[in-house]
Amino acid sequence: MEFKKTEFEGLIEIFPHILRDERGFFLETYRKNIFKEHGVTENFLQDNLSFSKKNVVRGLHFQRHPFGQGKLVKVVSGKVLDVAVDCRPHSDTFGEHISIILDAERQNMVYIPVGFAHGFSVLEDAVFSYKCTSVYDKASEGGILWNTEDLKIDWQVANPIISEKDLVYGNFSETDFSSFE
Repeated sequence: MEFKKTEFEGLIEIFPHILRDERGFFLETYRKNIFKEHGVTENFLQDNLSFSKKNVVRGLHFQRHPFGQGKLVKVVSGKVLDVAVDCRPHSDTFGEHISIILDAERQNMVYIPVGFAHGFSVLEDAVFSYKCTSVYDKASEGGILWNTEDLKIDWQVANPIISEKDLVYGNFSETDFSSFE
């Protein structure tokens, strides 16, 4: 696996080695000792899988302390634009975002540490998989409005399909991040 650090502390894009032949392909998506060698030492406690149609935008979601979630995200099929927003008030990149295209052909992944809001837009129908370092806790759930003017995220979809839940979050500047300190 190749681990590519980003300008966001702790956020890493990962490229597995894919073994392809006439039968198909094989790759490892996670091996604890290799991730540990590259600074990802958390234990994953929950795995999630979702399917989304093209033009769906999910997010921007986070969980507050003590249920903050680090996530190892990838697509099993299709293609998404994955977005992470740094919500750590003392971070040099607080209030900035990164966008990375995840696609089934490349099988690339992103590790997003605790303290980020996360979302994605679906560029092709996609099955999305992610491992979490904490279990989901509804009372700790929060979010940022997907199209908040504060962040100017280009979701790369013309007519986004948004859930009612994701339409009621506030702008980044109106969101309380004190539990991320």
